[in-house]
Amino acid sequence: MTSPPAEKSQPIRPQTPETGEPKRIISTVSGALRRNGKTARPPAAAPPAPAVHVENLDAWYGDFQVLRDIRLDIPEKRVTAFIGPSGCGKTTFLRWVNRMNDTVPNARAEGTLTLHGLDVLSRRTDVVDLRRRVGMVFQKPNPFPKTSYENVAFGPRLHMKLTRAELDTLVEWSLRKAALWNEVKDRLKTSALGLSGGQQQRLCIARAIAVGPEILLMDEPASSLDPRSATAIEDLIAELREEYTIAIVTHSMQQAARASDYTAFLYEGRLIEFGPTEQIFTNPEKQETENYITGRFG
Repeated sequence: MTSPPAEKSQPIRPQTPETGEPKRIISTVSGALRRNGKTARPPAAAPPAPAVHVENLDAWYGDFQVLRDIRLDIPEKRVTAFIGPSGCGKTTFLRWVNRMNDTVPNARAEGTLTLHGLDVLSRRTDVVDLRRRVGMVFQKPNPFPKTSYENVAFGPRLHMKLTRAELDTLVEWSLRKAALWNEVKDRLKTSALGLSGGQQQRLCIARAIAVGPEILLMDEPASSLDPRSATAIEDLIAELREEYTIAIVTHSMQQAARASDYTAFLYEGRLIEFGPTEQIFTNPEKQETENYITGRFG
């Protein structure tokens, strides 16, 4: 793998792929670029405005450097998938976007990481407000040991001053956005731990969007679910991208192809390639990218 150029680095910005026949088709995932006979939403003629701007980002756990010179712009109101082998830094990157790594001893980061102009890494940044603006959904569903209603109402009670009627309306709205309302409306007062795994994950998504985030970070949100529930989560992501910027970590090439508009490939802490998902999966520029998505390494 070649080293980055010595001159000042520039963030990788998504580009619209060139027209014409792709030079090669990667058959193992090309079919996943179509949902019910329709292709995934193509990138706009001009790249969307960035919601997250990253430049020269390095991160460490103690003396071990996890991320090296990461540079990219995550497009607003699009789905960006982060792929790469285990240990390449995907989850670490997500956890710095909402400063969750603050809770990890000896974790530190340097460089530029901004959310709509907010300096995320600054010590003066209000981390509580940042985590309201940047929701997180984890690999395994983690509902609170409370009722479904209280799970969704927890964040709004903390951040907003609402009447009971307003809170009821917000809880219903969030559950509807998470495609869960019809399944739980008659048992809002029962424990969320009694829901299925897929229902619990959608409840966690409802809990995240109830506080009005700008971005949703999803760390392998369907990896612990059965195929039917995983499909429901992907369908939900397709709906939510109309209103939220979504960044998703996944080890499934098919899921990345189906669910995302843009894809970033990380390897050994470096960003190897970033661009429209269809381009990454059918006509990657870097040999390392093609090797990974075809299963030759990683």
